[in-house]
Amino acid sequence: RRVFEPESLLNNYSPTIQEEEFKWLLQEEVHAVLKQLQDILKEASHRFALSVGGSEAAVKQENFMLGSSSTDQVKGVLTLQGDALCQADINMKMPRNNQLLHFAFREDKQWKLQQIQDARNHVNQAIYLLTNRDVDYQFKTGSEVLKLMDAVMLQLTRARNRLTTPATLTLPEIASSGLTKMFTPALPSDILVNFYINLNKLCLTVYQLHALQPNSTKHFRPAGGSILHNPGAMFEFGSQRYEVSHVHKVECVVPWLNDALVFFTVSLQLCQQLKDKISVFSGYWNYRPY
Repeated sequence: RRVFEPESLLNNYSPTIQEEEFKWLLQEEVHAVLKQLQDILKEASHRFALSVGGSEAAVKQENFMLGSSSTDQVKGVLTLQGDALCQADINMKMPRNNQLLHFAFREDKQWKLQQIQDARNHVNQAIYLLTNRDVDYQFKTGSEVLKLMDAVMLQLTRARNRLTTPATLTLPEIASSGLTKMFTPALPSDILVNFYINLNKLCLTVYQLHALQPNSTKHFRPAGGSILHNPGAMFEFGSQRYEVSHVHKVECVVPWLNDALVFFTVSLQLCQQLKDKISVFSGYWNYRPY
């Protein structure tokens, strides 16, 4: 009875249809997919108003009207320039006395949106991974392609997560963020504001605070980190304790952020499809370097 010996099979090996298909996949289709990915991600990079080479282009300013379906307590216009919020013009009606407040960024101030900046950096890192080889480079193994796809997918997932997962902040972190010092006239001491990206929306949250008296009988329990704090949340800042009395969240859709998220999804699907095709062939040559 003959014993199966991989070595003897290798010595008498002749190319099969499957191997020819695998070679074609490595030599032709992989490069076609990489080119397609480069084109898509360059479009995504253009949406972030940064050229692939890394130099800042002239970025136009875009105005967005803040809106909410639940309240008209806060209205305003935000001016976005790439990853910078360069103006925020906000009107707010105080619930207690219907007093109308108006505040806007000082002329010399702008607020960097770190989420957009980070997402853009991850996109450019993915492009670098896709283009960082000679034009005539040929992939030799499936594992080499899988490794590249995993690295690209990691950057794209991080880019997407930066837009879909806003940072959780404590109320003292919001109070000390520097955002409160950007407005003219200065914000009242009983108002906090926070800006963040959530999916394709630029969001503004306004917190109205109630100062707790030192002899207050309320059980003080400081709130932890959250994307959005609810009325009743308490915190201490400086030597004063506060409670959130009202929360107003308004937002505006940024169309090019939606485009970028679509590009991320399509690119991730292309990467996964190529990984699946490579993996199909791995079973044909278990004894070959893969």
